[in-house]
Amino acid sequence: MQAQLNKILEEAKAQLKEVSSLAQADEIRVKVLGKKGKLTEILRGMGKLSPEERKTTGQIANKVRAEIEQLLESKFNELKKAAKEAQFKLEKIDVTEPGKDIILGVKHPLTITIEEISRVFMNMGFAITEGPEVETVFNNFDGLNAGPNHPARDMTDTFYITDDILLRTQTSTVQVRTLLKEKPPIKVIAPGRCFRCDTPDATHSPMFHQIEGLVVDEGITMADLKGTLDSFAKQLFGTSTKTKFRPHHFPFTEPSAEMDVSCFKCGGKGCKVCKGSGWIEILGCGMVHPNVLKVGNIDTEKYTGFAFGMGVERVAMLKYGVEDIRLFYENDMRFINQFK
Repeated sequence: MQAQLNKILEEAKAQLKEVSSLAQADEIRVKVLGKKGKLTEILRGMGKLSPEERKTTGQIANKVRAEIEQLLESKFNELKKAAKEAQFKLEKIDVTEPGKDIILGVKHPLTITIEEISRVFMNMGFAITEGPEVETVFNNFDGLNAGPNHPARDMTDTFYITDDILLRTQTSTVQVRTLLKEKPPIKVIAPGRCFRCDTPDATHSPMFHQIEGLVVDEGITMADLKGTLDSFAKQLFGTSTKTKFRPHHFPFTEPSAEMDVSCFKCGGKGCKVCKGSGWIEILGCGMVHPNVLKVGNIDTEKYTGFAFGMGVERVAMLKYGVEDIRLFYENDMRFINQFK
């Protein structure tokens, strides 16, 4: 048995000299020292020896085991060091090489425009609210005083999902939702996407963005509307900007108006941008119709309000000199990168 122990030691030494990987070294460990290893089998057979032989053989076995464990540990450390050095060589970095360019993203011009407009109104005390893009016919038409024969209800203008559900055609739907859940005083704007059955061209898109505004309180007049929007125009387009209100018709406001701003390209003298008129139309507005206020059970004898809505794409096109609305949706980075 002692001869077998010495043989196991010598074989382990010889095998470990030939080892070139951690997996091979671990395989030798299992064959020699594992539960079914050669040395373990000999130790299990020591029970058949006499007490004196068992003592002598046990001492030799422990010595052999300790030497093999030391050899294994030394080999493991050697192989780990070699593997780490090989990894370092493989992952070597040449610090003299030029670095890789990191391309930073930029905000989309429509996002920039929405943030600029929102910031102006927030500075005037407006809160931002939102509504879903998939809406009910009631919120999109009935609640906004648009009768059953209103031309905007036609399927050639509106994307219907069912008879009662559609893709909202305007952010004015948020007016109805706000009036139903809040009580005066109300002072909010609502940015969002809208959808209409338009054929895409330089100035039309089936998807576009609007920003709706709503103010309801005691004593609100047309003067408050004009003052608010005049201040907005001056903050957005410059202090020299002038505004002009023209009578118009919207079913959800009475009286209604469209607001023009003096052309910021020519200063009102007349140019290609304003088509020689000196003015550019940017939004629709008016005093909230009593029928709309009644949807939210608001006392029309006590409260009045005004509302406005503007197309974000139109403002962005005017401000940045973009002549084709389709450029906003083509995701051409050559175009978008100009807004860094």
